[in-house]
Amino acid sequence: MPFYYFDPTYVLIIPALILAIWAQAKVSSAFKKYMRVRAASGITGAQAARNLLDANGLHDVKVELTRGSFTDHYDPRTKVLRLSQPVYQSSSVAALGIAAHETGHALQDAQNYIPLGIRNNIFPIASFGSQAAFPLFFIGLLFQSQTLMTVGIWFFIAALAFQLVTLPVEFNASNRALRLLTDGGYITKSELPKTREVLSAAALTYVAAVAMSALQLVRLLLLRGQRRE
Repeated sequence: MPFYYFDPTYVLIIPALILAIWAQAKVSSAFKKYMRVRAASGITGAQAARNLLDANGLHDVKVELTRGSFTDHYDPRTKVLRLSQPVYQSSSVAALGIAAHETGHALQDAQNYIPLGIRNNIFPIASFGSQAAFPLFFIGLLFQSQTLMTVGIWFFIAALAFQLVTLPVEFNASNRALRLLTDGGYITKSELPKTREVLSAAALTYVAAVAMSALQLVRLLLLRGQRRE
């Protein structure tokens, strides 16, 4: 039984775990730091999002306040851009960056950005796969069923594919955000590096998630290989 709970393949995920912890600390630090830096434009995150959406013809996309922190997102199903209270009401460079980033997702949706379409299409199976992969795999491992382990691995691959296609979606949204803010005069040249730091730190969390999942996949493959011996 110790094999199932303390197998040596756990060491594979340690580098990715360290990266994930560092990335989370970095985004939290950058967010707190630049939430205290007020943008010269004095406009709030909610106002920036509304103005940017309207300027690009997306009058049907609503901007709503949502609870929590780091809960900002764009919902393509309902055409609603939701901003957390710290972003919605703040006129900081961090708030403007995040609001513009979510606006970037709305623009991707309106312009049929291919990676976003792929991500939306594979979301249902990826969501199910992320929940079913480990239970199926370890039940198969416990009862020495190669079939169950293989099915679990394929479900996990689907979840990893979703994370991989998320990377270009997020990086593209951040690039759009910086262009929207600078072209619209919402941030100055001196504020641009600060906004970029916030968005880059946020993007790093997605990279860390992919690294973690990729090493988890290697771990599952190794465990399945050991069961064949």
